[in-house]
Amino acid sequence: MEKKLFTVAIIGVGARGANAYGWQFNEATDRFNIVALCDPRPARLEIFGEKFNVEKENCFTDENEFFKEKRADLILIATPDNDHVRHCLKALELGYDIMVEKPLSEHREECEALLAAQKKYGGKVLVCHVLRYAPLFLKAEELLQSGKIGKLIAINALERVQFAHQSHSYVRGNWRNREVAAPMILAKCCHDLDLLQWYAKSKCTSISSIGDLTYFTPDNAPEGAAKRCLDCKHADSCPYSAKIHYLTRWQSVGKPVNTWPWNVVVNEPVTEEKLSKALEEGPYGRCVYYCDNDVVDHQITNMTFDNGVKATLMMTAFTQAGGRRIHFHGTLGELILEEQTDNITVNLFASETPEIHSTASLEEGGYGHGGGDLFIVRKLYELLTGSADAATTLEASVESHLMGICAEESRLKGGELIYIHDTFTS
Repeated sequence: MEKKLFTVAIIGVGARGANAYGWQFNEATDRFNIVALCDPRPARLEIFGEKFNVEKENCFTDENEFFKEKRADLILIATPDNDHVRHCLKALELGYDIMVEKPLSEHREECEALLAAQKKYGGKVLVCHVLRYAPLFLKAEELLQSGKIGKLIAINALERVQFAHQSHSYVRGNWRNREVAAPMILAKCCHDLDLLQWYAKSKCTSISSIGDLTYFTPDNAPEGAAKRCLDCKHADSCPYSAKIHYLTRWQSVGKPVNTWPWNVVVNEPVTEEKLSKALEEGPYGRCVYYCDNDVVDHQITNMTFDNGVKATLMMTAFTQAGGRRIHFHGTLGELILEEQTDNITVNLFASETPEIHSTASLEEGGYGHGGGDLFIVRKLYELLTGSADAATTLEASVESHLMGICAEESRLKGGELIYIHDTFTS
């Protein structure tokens, strides 16, 4: 039976829109056909318009021109955080089905507006909580639902942002400042909140949170530090050095052409000349102690769910390695998910021998988030054809967004306990 072909428009031709999803759409020629692009950066449009075989007249730098009419069956919205709601509302009104990057919004009223618009116009919306589609996290869900560790009592989650990732994305990069991005608990941890709500199998009743920007400030700059790393006497010794993080690492891993984080710093193909120029002039060459960042570098959030499950989430920049570690505590045992190794360890109270479950050998296709970026696109096709439901619908995603919104409200109030659904009218 011949597969149905869906046309695709992409707004936001960046690392996520082009590299994480655009390439998959482009390669799945029996399922998807990219027909329109929109991005304010002409260079990005030129590069990916050519790679994705999109006609120049269908490449737009002006979003208003782009949204004058419906240009495809599906729209991928991979724009900056603060643009997601505006673009979603326009797309729903035009009759698109939507795949949208997270977070959706940091405002309750915008979440309500999205739900109302979907109800009015009827478009399908898939939110990119990609970890729900990754084999490791699906395996944890399977084990929990099997009753392996008995009744789930509590979850202790650790989100290791990792020191270099923090400096790249949340100090120098696109998610560094509250004027241009959502708060850290949503920009980074909406994956974690979504997973916790999913694993708990219940709505969150109350939440409290504490956290600060403690380290990446001028007071902590080494003596004599320059405002840009290439001008600094500490360039070869500082662990946050842009010279080490971008130039030295790029040289040591064999000069990758199209991989993160280098493809965020410069347009491909990545060259040493381009990187050096970007570090001399652009935001990624700045000293981490002299940036315009104001988001937290650590945060601890406590949650109580309607069914009595308790959860704690600790997000921290200060780890050598990245990856999540989630510890589930049940009445018959414990389950420990380790993202860094793609392993789950089950310790049953009735046995002294741990069970090890590994998903390391499962297909990832070279895409990120433990294969989540790959499998969400496959699930998207099933959603569009009506052959399967998606886990991360707009309604499901709004629930975890409310948790993040209330967590940030609590943090700003010094850890005050917030009752989530007392603050939301829908």
